[in-house]
Amino acid sequence: MTSFDSVTREIAEFASGHIILDEDVLHEVRRRVLDSVGCFFGAWDEEAVVAARKAVSKHVAKADGSSLWGTNLKTSPDWAGFVNGVGVRALDFNDTYLSKEPLHPSDMIPSIIAIGEAYGAGGKEVAEAIAVGYEVGCRLCDAATLRKRGWDHVNFTMIGAVAGISRLMNLDYEKTANAVSLAVVPHAAMRQTRAGELSMWKGAAAANACRNAVSACMLAESGMTGPSQPFEGEMGFFKQVAGTNFSIEGLGETVRPRKILETYIKFYPVEYHAMTAVDAALKALEKAGSHTEIENVRVETFEASYTILAKDPEKWRPTTRETADHSLPYIVSVTFLDGGVWLDSFEKRRITSPDVGEFMKRVEIVEDAGLTARYPAELPNRIILTLKNGEKVSVEEAVPRGHYKNPMTDEEIERKFQRLAAKRLDEARRKEIIAKAMNLEKLNRVSELTEAVAIP
Repeated sequence: MTSFDSVTREIAEFASGHIILDEDVLHEVRRRVLDSVGCFFGAWDEEAVVAARKAVSKHVAKADGSSLWGTNLKTSPDWAGFVNGVGVRALDFNDTYLSKEPLHPSDMIPSIIAIGEAYGAGGKEVAEAIAVGYEVGCRLCDAATLRKRGWDHVNFTMIGAVAGISRLMNLDYEKTANAVSLAVVPHAAMRQTRAGELSMWKGAAAANACRNAVSACMLAESGMTGPSQPFEGEMGFFKQVAGTNFSIEGLGETVRPRKILETYIKFYPVEYHAMTAVDAALKALEKAGSHTEIENVRVETFEASYTILAKDPEKWRPTTRETADHSLPYIVSVTFLDGGVWLDSFEKRRITSPDVGEFMKRVEIVEDAGLTARYPAELPNRIILTLKNGEKVSVEEAVPRGHYKNPMTDEEIERKFQRLAAKRLDEARRKEIIAKAMNLEKLNRVSELTEAVAIP
């Protein structure tokens, strides 16, 4: 048996070992599957999604393989997971985890479902694999940061996806360890994806990481081996990417994956650090009476929010959806002007509207050390308005709706799904998907869900 480094061993032992899925965890998995499908259909016409479908359109079938959601076509599980994953992420409306490194763990769900469909897995096995993927991905975020060294969080998404996918494929310890190595060593994703003016790749990077995870697991299943020291080796992940050694604290001692319970569902279609800024802006707007009464806006925020959403000059003059939904000045401005924020807030015509550009000139954003100290347990944003009559209005929000400390109800998640999917699916089909997602573990085959998601 190969002697793998300690982190690879921890992941492989956990992913291939005995797992107990508690009811509260299972219920959260159901909710994340439904939320992911809703995000996918909401993004159907987004340029990144259209480009991904077009890329794979010449390599599809109608019988074998994994489904391209929203169609009656199938392809290989790696490409199906990629296209469906771009759809889930394109609006940046899927779930979030914040720690030393941020993550959108539901990015893994399309690839796990694609493998489950291709391998004839039942809903219970898929749910277990999703919980395993969340556990590994989120614990990696607890262990180390990548963004400050110029590497992207999707490296952790990929490793979490390997854990979930390898479990679903019933890979043993040795093959799972090799799958981890075959993903980690060849594929290091750069943070340039999220710097400056953001491109369509921002919504595709995680899907590509999961595509690499699927390929790694399929290679390992067929006997391919990878370097035995992908993390601790002389030129491995610790030295090249993380810049430090780390262990995945507690992973080896648990058989009950529960990290999914610490992740957050999005209430608004904005980067998660801006969520409380929207809440604060809406309350401040109510006190001001109208945006026409506002002379200027000061936003006091925390370091991660400032660095990701306000530091770059491109965030002050966004020209793409990907930049606008990652621009704190834009998000705050459009919330004040429109009395809220939804998908149409990030259409080209709205991004380039003169009134938004003019209002942004009245916005100031600063990092506040006291707010930074409260992150990531809280995501505090404080908005201070100076009104034209000289009056000051101050509102602070710290825990947004959808955070695990302030969770959305099942009814709220279903309403979000209905609103996102209404353009593409009729009411009967939407109800069918809700029923299957919310009874995921009772499905004999996960293809019962993907068939409901298909559109003839």
